Amino acid sequence: MRSSLELESARAAFEQSTDFTVGLEEEFAVLDGRSLGLAPRFEELRDAGQADAVLAESIAGELISSEIEIRSGRCIDLGAAFVAQRDRRRRLFSLAAEQGLSLGSTGTHPWSDYRDQQIIDTEHYRRVEDGLKYVAWRNNTFSLHVHVGVRGADRAVLVCDRLRPVLPLLLAISANSPFLDGRDSGLHSARSQIFTKSFPRCGVPDAFGSWAAFASYIDFLVSTRSIVEYTQVWWSVRPHFSFGTVEVRICDAQMTAPESEGLAALIVACVAQAARDIDEGLPFTDFPRRLIEENFWRAIRHGLDGELLDLDRAESYPAAEALDRLLAWSAPMRGELGIEVALPALNGAQRQRRMTDTGVSLPEAYAAVVAETRDTYAASAAEVTR
Repeated sequence: MRSSLELESARAAFEQSTDFTVGLEEEFAVLDGRSLGLAPRFEELRDAGQADAVLAESIAGELISSEIEIRSGRCIDLGAAFVAQRDRRRRLFSLAAEQGLSLGSTGTHPWSDYRDQQIIDTEHYRRVEDGLKYVAWRNNTFSLHVHVGVRGADRAVLVCDRLRPVLPLLLAISANSPFLDGRDSGLHSARSQIFTKSFPRCGVPDAFGSWAAFASYIDFLVSTRSIVEYTQVWWSVRPHFSFGTVEVRICDAQMTAPESEGLAALIVACVAQAARDIDEGLPFTDFPRRLIEENFWRAIRHGLDGELLDLDRAESYPAAEALDRLLAWSAPMRGELGIEVALPALNGAQRQRRMTDTGVSLPEAYAAVVAETRDTYAASAAEVTR
């Protein structure tokens, strides 16, 4: 399909979209049940899941055969998305256990060698591998993606613009990948360094200001054969052509289901608040990408243990205040939509590192994390909400 036609259909999807519908996408590492190393068995899980009508439509592959994604589908609101996703998680974890597998939910696997992993055999991922080579091979990472419906193509682009300086705060809050290649990386989100800092057209996008400017850039990429499909634009926030949503892709996968849901709730609130601020004409500064990148690096390196920059004031503040700042900003729409955000004081990276700091070995720490993941994600909806 020519880019002009795809852009026309994408614009139509946004003009017909419904505000604040929600879709959740959670990526899990497929693990050998005994060693907890990455196991290239996505295809087996996918095929076994075909017997379950719900799983058959909600399981997806993500680059490597030792990764699996579960999707809630488009839901009318955040609460409905939680109900749908909890059911799908329960089914997926049960299926994995039947196959002798475990599922991990950290941004990176702590020790499995990327050179041992296999790219799944689909046209899209064959194209990714052919285009990126080492960059694709190295990307053994796992994340949380949240889709939020936004009506209006120009409005969706402006929402993405307003979320650009928010992205590093969300990353600091969600950082959950301190370990890689069998050692402490010294980072809080090694996933972001591997994926976001390596892939082209990734990380913090430019501010476009309008659908026309955004569409012109996408048309340029297609006409110059830089991309052949829109999904080769991997920004940390992007208008999604097919769904009429703003997709936020900045967060590491979370080790527990309540954390994943808390982050999803926070993201929905931020998207909704950005849309409301636009509707009300509130002033906003489109900071240069180079300034936002300063915070992005701070979030990657130090997570909630370091400092972030207040770009308006050119002052630093403790990164541990990031959640409170986003909660204060999004309070109007959280109240209007009935969104509650509950997250622990320490993120996943901090908690993982505290385990190993006490002398617990990396395999022992990861085993504890995998057990916590199983106990929360595999729970029924009733158990999760207790």
